[in-house]
Amino acid sequence: MLWIMRFSGFFSAAMIMIILSPSLQSFSPAEAIRSSHLDSFLGNLGAYSPDRFSFRKAAVFRNADKCSSSDNLISGKTGVCDPNLVHVAITLDVEYLRGSIAAVHSILQHSLCPESVFFHFLVSETNLEYLVRSTFPQLKFKVYYFDPDIVRNLISTSVRQALEQPLNYARNYLVDLLEPCVRRVIYLDSDLVVVDDIAKLWTTNLGSRTIGAPEYCHANFTKYFTASFWSNTRFSSTFSGRKSCYFNTGVMVIDLAKWRRVGYTKRIERWMEIQKSDRIYELGSLPPFLLVFAGHVAPIEHRWNQHGLGGDNVRGSCRDLHPGAVSLLHWSGSGKPWLRIDSRQPCPLDALWAPYDLYGHSH
Repeated sequence: MLWIMRFSGFFSAAMIMIILSPSLQSFSPAEAIRSSHLDSFLGNLGAYSPDRFSFRKAAVFRNADKCSSSDNLISGKTGVCDPNLVHVAITLDVEYLRGSIAAVHSILQHSLCPESVFFHFLVSETNLEYLVRSTFPQLKFKVYYFDPDIVRNLISTSVRQALEQPLNYARNYLVDLLEPCVRRVIYLDSDLVVVDDIAKLWTTNLGSRTIGAPEYCHANFTKYFTASFWSNTRFSSTFSGRKSCYFNTGVMVIDLAKWRRVGYTKRIERWMEIQKSDRIYELGSLPPFLLVFAGHVAPIEHRWNQHGLGGDNVRGSCRDLHPGAVSLLHWSGSGKPWLRIDSRQPCPLDALWAPYDLYGHSH
């Protein structure tokens, strides 16, 4: 119950700030905030040296007595194929590393049985394993190298350069990267925090579907594709007979066994090839997922992706929460909480991310 009280306090404080200062809701931080503090951090990562990192060691969370019944979980002897594990995949890269560490920290803090969570870290650069191990000494995880050359020739320009990074497409290849015994995985972006027990998301009933995600059927679905896409029936007919709703690919429960059987990776790659020649969308890795899966998604409660907190893809204006309960806060969009906090131009809701930030020396 302690985390509920803490979250309630942060939430209330943020809401009070929004109510008392309406102008904050439309406040637009600089379009590309890159503080000297962050530039230094990125420079340190570029010339990797373990001694130069300043992530604090996370606490060891033991959140429920009943979890101690498994000797294997406590001793850390359990392997990746243990059927009792909750599998979470997340990327680790230079620019979003601080966000990834905060996401892991939040998951451990709010899991009833954090000992049962196994992390699959997708990387395109080496030497990050030491950092993870030193920050989370008892974490169960494995690091997987994703070769950027796999998608380099498939990526087209986007409205934001960050969306063009090869590692952003690693989620398309989870079936090839993870062990075959991992039949289900939760994929999470690096710019979010979880404030509920992730085991609840893990047990989502996908039915006959391959992926599950919160859907937003009132969103303007047409805006995710160009006018030339909609005017060409060869392309637009792909949505015929489907109730196609927008969903955010930063939070997905994926049945890897079904994905592998159907061969969805090839279907996504085919749309990326079409994009290279016909320019049918403006965003990065999202539209191919919509083309393949929209209308065929197992719906998950909206509480599991309170997205858009990073504002739009250009200005990154401050946003409010969507109505309803909150289990996961997602700073999708161009505004990232660590950049805004470092620049001393935070949005009110960035205060909800800050408690999970482990960057910096111990005080």
